[in-house]
Amino acid sequence: MQRLTVLFSGRVQGVGFRATVVRLSRDFDVTGRVRNLEDGRVELEAEGTRDELKKFRDRISLEMRRHISNQIEDWSTAAGGWSTFEVSF
Repeated sequence: MQRLTVLFSGRVQGVGFRATVVRLSRDFDVTGRVRNLEDGRVELEAEGTRDELKKFRDRISLEMRRHISNQIEDWSTAAGGWSTFEVSF
């Protein structure tokens, strides 16, 4: 199991980004969270298989392409901290 952390920048707050990510998560076998950061970016932390996480990331990038200007990602070993996928505040 892997953990994928992605920092999305652009016009990603106030456009339904987090709600879209949660909705999309239902189509994938992933757990984790999505949250707004104070600097205007959105952070995604998700766990699952590497293949499933790549598909999830790609779907987010496709669905929200008009709002994302940049994304930085980091891969690590899953910590097993979530049982669902949710918006975190």
